[in-house]
Amino acid sequence: MSTPRPTDLILHQASHVLEVAFDDGVRFRLPCEYLRVESPSAEVQGHGPGQKVLVAGKRNVSVKAIEPMGNYGVLLRFDDGHDTGIFSWNLLHQLGLEYEARWATYTAALALGGCASNPSNTQVGTGVGAVVGGVAGNAIFGGAVGTIGGAAAGALVGHEIGEDRDQRRR
Repeated sequence: MSTPRPTDLILHQASHVLEVAFDDGVRFRLPCEYLRVESPSAEVQGHGPGQKVLVAGKRNVSVKAIEPMGNYGVLLRFDDGHDTGIFSWNLLHQLGLEYEARWATYTAALALGGCASNPSNTQVGTGVGAVVGGVAGNAIFGGAVGTIGGAAAGALVGHEIGEDRDQRRR
């Protein structure tokens, strides 16, 4: 598979969203919070496997500048001062494709870790869904696979329910 090439890159500052379109026809709307907590920097990802850091408190973060890095990707400068880690086009494409699963995992980790000072219904729903799903998956299927599978399924369902509630509140 060839490297996806961007065809459009738009920063929506009011909604804190980076919209990116690729030559394979897909278009993603990636929240700045999501990009910040998935930054490819060593500060977030660590220096080796299993060292990723849970970054909390970035709900209102935005991108203040986008700098091209040749044909490779972009450097996103966030308004919280974070400005390391180059987002390659491959990474942005992958983050777009995996948004639902990664976001559900992140919000569940925030909720379970008590990191969110003012959690949204989406965050709470994801966390509660992950816990309930994990318990149910373990009880029904047993073992780590049942627990993890149940937690993932529960997180996705809880995320959708919470997101629906958040949208009705607006």
